[in-house]
Amino acid sequence: MSKESVISVEAIVTNAMKLPGVRVNRKEFLAKIFGEKVSTEELTIILEDGSIKAGISPIKINKMAASLIENRTLKSSGASFVSGIPGGVAMAATIPADTLQFFGFSLRLAQEVAYLYGNKDFWDEDELDLDRVRVELMLFLGIMFGVGGSASLLKVLSSKISQKVLKDLPKKALTKKLYYRIIKQLGKLIGEKITKQTFAKAVSKAVPIFGGIVSGGLTYVSMKKMGSRLNNAFFESVNSSGEEELQADIKTVRKEMGDIIDAEFFEIADENEKDLVGNSK
Repeated sequence: MSKESVISVEAIVTNAMKLPGVRVNRKEFLAKIFGEKVSTEELTIILEDGSIKAGISPIKINKMAASLIENRTLKSSGASFVSGIPGGVAMAATIPADTLQFFGFSLRLAQEVAYLYGNKDFWDEDELDLDRVRVELMLFLGIMFGVGGSASLLKVLSSKISQKVLKDLPKKALTKKLYYRIIKQLGKLIGEKITKQTFAKAVSKAVPIFGGIVSGGLTYVSMKKMGSRLNNAFFESVNSSGEEELQADIKTVRKEMGDIIDAEFFEIADENEKDLVGNSK
């Protein structure tokens, strides 16, 4: 995949984040989701520190996320029907309208699932935290698109081992420079996925009206699968059973992303793994 393809993915994400309705107001979203299900005290903790720290069961969050994904995918399918009809107006001259719209829904869903599991706000009032978008949301998109190693990387970065490893973040393996290397690799792989999906939708648009129906069907199937991947990855990251899973995830990351993640990260993980896991029991 050429450098231009990677840049195009970044351009799609940047433009998609500007679409109306893509931004999720974290506090309003969480208050709406949890407001009638928890006490006032619990809701305050959820808004400040996240659902996990508030003591909400990961199983309950997983079910809530699955219901949300079903609801959102039905809406995205309906919207795709409109953009699937030939003659739709693109939001950006070089980006197909349906592709931009698909990413807009994907990014909104990624924010919502992340917030359900306790992620901090991607927005500081009206300002978007671009560094976190380039790092975390790109990783979430990697998981949604099935990029090899992405789900395992999320679990490793969420583990107790990483709480130790990431203390030395500026000086050791996972520096900002490395993060950008990860982002480029994810962008490259996501770009390959875009090419295949865009091709399928382009074919469907050859037949007016029917093309819109096919496009909507593709969106529903794709979005539901993508949302489920992210939901499962978050659930596993907060519900890990211990050392064996962590070892398996590190092995997967080493295999799938070893060429873009500094070997020092794995050395730190190997040195600290048994001690950290032992202390967590």
